[in-house]
Amino acid sequence: METPLTPLDFARRARRLYADREALVDGGQRFTYRQFFERCDRWSSALQKLGVQKGDRIALISPNTHSHLEAYYAVPQIGAVTVPINFRLTADDFAYILRHSGARVICVHEDYLDAVDRIRDHVPDVHHFVALEGSKEGWLDYEATLAAASTQLTPVTIQETDMISLNYTSGTTANPKGVMVTHRNTALNIMGHLMHTRITSADRYLWVLPMFHANGWCFTWTMTAVGARHVCLRKADPRAIFETIAREGITMLCAAPTILIGIANAPEELRRSAPRGVRVFTAGAPPAAATIERIEGELGWEITHVYGLTEVSPIVTISEPRPEHASLDPTSRAKIKARQGVEYLGAAEVRVVDDEGNEVPQDGTSLGEIIIRGNAVMAGYYNDPEATAKAIRDGWFYSGDAAVVHDDGYIEIRDRWKDVIISGGENISSIEIEGTLLRHPAIQEVAVVGMPHEKWGETPHAFIVLKADAQATSEELRLFCRDHLAHFKVPHGFDFITELPKTATGKIQKFVLRGGRANIAKQ
Repeated sequence: METPLTPLDFARRARRLYADREALVDGGQRFTYRQFFERCDRWSSALQKLGVQKGDRIALISPNTHSHLEAYYAVPQIGAVTVPINFRLTADDFAYILRHSGARVICVHEDYLDAVDRIRDHVPDVHHFVALEGSKEGWLDYEATLAAASTQLTPVTIQETDMISLNYTSGTTANPKGVMVTHRNTALNIMGHLMHTRITSADRYLWVLPMFHANGWCFTWTMTAVGARHVCLRKADPRAIFETIAREGITMLCAAPTILIGIANAPEELRRSAPRGVRVFTAGAPPAAATIERIEGELGWEITHVYGLTEVSPIVTISEPRPEHASLDPTSRAKIKARQGVEYLGAAEVRVVDDEGNEVPQDGTSLGEIIIRGNAVMAGYYNDPEATAKAIRDGWFYSGDAAVVHDDGYIEIRDRWKDVIISGGENISSIEIEGTLLRHPAIQEVAVVGMPHEKWGETPHAFIVLKADAQATSEELRLFCRDHLAHFKVPHGFDFITELPKTATGKIQKFVLRGGRANIAKQ
């Protein structure tokens, strides 16, 4: 008597058990679970009335709002697929993802209505444009559409292998890839969260992490599963975080390491007034041990480091606390917490292997690549069998992350096989930046690498070879990039050199560039 593994089953349970509990807070708006699910049902019904059928894509461009969260229930329960889009991208990026995904409907927060209007002619397959907030000519009003809709929807059969979301990577190899995530993928990740944490209906969860980040690391569904309270935060600046924590009695949040740095370095009056005991999940880039130590020591918060990728739905390891860690000094304990840790229960098998596919010894020094297989691994890249075959080989997903394994079995990432720049939790393609800069008339050659940055972890840095007799300044190139790239992709530094270091076959030696000018001069 099998039933499909799906987050919708957690929603079914929450409807019965937590109807009168407060489900969601968004500024001055507060909804019980009964009210929340009624809104979800109305949006499902409205989408079906608009002609949305099973398998259709519904795109979302929005910060963390109640309407954004509603989509994670309203869309999949009619068999449709959410396409959460990073709102920090450019209008051209929006257009590419909308075309590639084949989205029929796009739901947009008022801050991005103008950007989407500019690309309407480039997305002919989008049939309906919905303004989640605000009003604009040519856009359906979300709230008015909900108010006019019935709570009755046409039942749809859901299989656990059906796609629940199409999550786009940040384009680390030029164009972003669409990761096909299934109902089964997400259901098992949610159960992993519940097994590895102490989440209960008493929890109040602050939405610091953008919901578009791999479905909010599945916490869009996890907190509902136990009847906890979602508290939306539309802009994750430190003051807003501290003030909301105090006002709403927040007990838990997720955040990338760059947000943790902002928290650790917030004004003293905010840190002094912060309640103790807040639990924080962090991922997206390896957090600095010093940041963990400072937040746990000064604020009395508990940091848990997890690791994963969009392609694995997204969490597969956790730096699991053990009783013996409690006796360690804060610095030693923070170093262990900064590691990627051990396998998540029920998610996947995780190994670190050498070039021959053999597991590396647990000596903390032998480097290998993290590979993953199991329930968390995506169904593949949408409409990209070549990229899928490259990533999944012999039944294993190859992460591209280089790591060691310590004697206690804890994995620690040391580097990346690919030249991916991870800045503030965002993956940035050096190839995309290079391609943009090469459009500048003064540039002959360019190479972009990640350089360490105190706040963002690392940021793009460009090495430029100008054409003969051509001139350009760093400020000119920065402004040029800002006109053509999402702002978080713009290089923080530019070095003008006479020649890029290359191998005998002409390949640019990026490891030399990462060493800076002194290293380049030695070549």
